[in-house]
Amino acid sequence: MKQYIFTILFTASLTFVLTWAVWQLSMRFKLYPGIRERDVHKTPTPRLGGVAMFFGIVAAFVVSRANDFFNPFWFVPQQIYGILGAMLLIVIVGVVDDLWDLDWLIKLGAQFLAAGLIAGVGGLQIYSLPIGGLTVGSSWVSFTLTVFSIVIVMNAVNFIDGLDGLVAGVCLIANGVFFVYSYLLLREFATNNFSLATFIAAVLVGACLGFLPLNWSPAKLFMGDSGALLLGLLMATSAIAITGAIPPGALDPEDIGRSQLLGAFIPIVLPVVVVLLPLLDFGMAVLRRLRAGKSPFSPDRKHLHHRMLDMGHSDRDAVLIFYAWTAVISFAVLLMFIAERNQLSYWIGVVFAVIGAAACLVLTFMPSRRPRREAGSRAPDEILTPVEELP
Repeated sequence: MKQYIFTILFTASLTFVLTWAVWQLSMRFKLYPGIRERDVHKTPTPRLGGVAMFFGIVAAFVVSRANDFFNPFWFVPQQIYGILGAMLLIVIVGVVDDLWDLDWLIKLGAQFLAAGLIAGVGGLQIYSLPIGGLTVGSSWVSFTLTVFSIVIVMNAVNFIDGLDGLVAGVCLIANGVFFVYSYLLLREFATNNFSLATFIAAVLVGACLGFLPLNWSPAKLFMGDSGALLLGLLMATSAIAITGAIPPGALDPEDIGRSQLLGAFIPIVLPVVVVLLPLLDFGMAVLRRLRAGKSPFSPDRKHLHHRMLDMGHSDRDAVLIFYAWTAVISFAVLLMFIAERNQLSYWIGVVFAVIGAAACLVLTFMPSRRPRREAGSRAPDEILTPVEELP
């Protein structure tokens, strides 16, 4: 555990320094786009925070090479090279888009190429699911499933990137829970305390910690597409990597017993749960735009966080409510996983989920101010609050 804590602190410290440097350079050389018609913020703000996060994460990988504890994943270096290559591609495309606005087809093509690098060059794929020995029967099916999973999570995270501190905070909570989950899972099913999934989760926690101070409302720097897509890419990669750490027959109903089946499936449910809100927003956005005859990636102002603003929530209130929902859902499932062999503790997790969800519903539907009459209308004092761009 000490090695992971060091990784988190190292990545957080370096990312914070790099974030401050990127902000200073961006302001000095005016590396920020003008205000577009669809933007909510009214003050030109740099969107290159993803660059700082990228170099902080790369540095963590480089340092891990010299740490004997992390040597196991360097035994298969092509996995790391595939991940680093995908990260570099996404950040380059994201920076270009943040500065000059790329066509959505180019960005989507780059996302598929990046996912292909991880699945193809890196060989990191979904080969099996721990459900009674279920395996993916075809290499093409495994490759396709992996690529589409990565692209979906990348876009899901990018779609909620609309308010100061929203993505950084949500990903911090989600990856913190996933870090604990993967570490405990490894202790149960493996003979050592190391896994690539746990390392990536620790690195992401550090990157979000280091970036959030300058991204908190009012934000001095946005992470942009380069940051949001980078976080989504690595979150999907860590979730895929954890599938290889669980024996395929670990969740055999005949061995577990039908009464414990729900708790037993948590190891494959939790990686999805930690990105549940982004995935929900992504699914709703795609359906909404297709129904209107538009591209699923055409921008609009109907994301969940924008609806909360229109209900009367302030920017910070909306962000904190998103944090609360993410924490309640993630921690509840984590508690169920930790206590899956203890009925009393298991039900503590269930009660926590019910009470937490009820509290979040009250906060969500009882805003501190009156709803806005028109979507997109903002009070005069809010116009000056820098809010991140619409995806």
